[in-house]
Amino acid sequence: MSEPPSPTAPPNRGLPRRLTQLYAGLALYGASSALLVRAGLGLEPWNVLHQGLAELSGLSIGVVSIIVGAAVLLLWIPLRQRPGLGTVSNVFVVGLAMDGTLALLPEAHGLAVRVPLLMAGILLNGAATGLYIAASFGPGPRDGLMTGLHRRTGRSIRLMRTAVEITVVATGFVLGGTIGVGTLLYALSIGPLAQLFLRVFAVPPASGGSTVVATGSPRGAILRP
Repeated sequence: MSEPPSPTAPPNRGLPRRLTQLYAGLALYGASSALLVRAGLGLEPWNVLHQGLAELSGLSIGVVSIIVGAAVLLLWIPLRQRPGLGTVSNVFVVGLAMDGTLALLPEAHGLAVRVPLLMAGILLNGAATGLYIAASFGPGPRDGLMTGLHRRTGRSIRLMRTAVEITVVATGFVLGGTIGVGTLLYALSIGPLAQLFLRVFAVPPASGGSTVVATGSPRGAILRP
């Protein structure tokens, strides 16, 4: 759910801002996912799988997200990926924030309520993505899996992402996850939104040069093809 760390990290003097961005972004990401769940018009690819597994297991979707994130993180070992603070935080904070938001949000009835929830969820997801990626604390477990596969196989990140997400969407749908217009709208809009908010929340470098989030990292890991 984020991109790989930049070769040169931001200076420590920006650490409070970066930590704030990281945890605010992860919490808002979980909240945005909860909005999409309540809208009931289609989820982002991984949450289709999480929802399907939640239906099967009886666990909450947030708990399933944590379990799946931890399991995916184990796949980093043979791929020789190195997790960062953002990676481990991603596993727990997003799932907890999703369950917490769902506990506060009532069920939505009627398109007059569900469509605005969908639009708000997608927009908030884009802002959350920009926040925590710009903090540069390492990739989320799912995106780290894709960039790891890219390095090990030599295949493009776009191909790896497409293959993995088609697999998780299909599996989640079979298990009872929600696919709909929201899934398609999310896929089409999250790239431009994330790119916009990456610029908005970019952490200024210590000296001249480009911003940290733009330094030598494959944005295809987060931006949809």
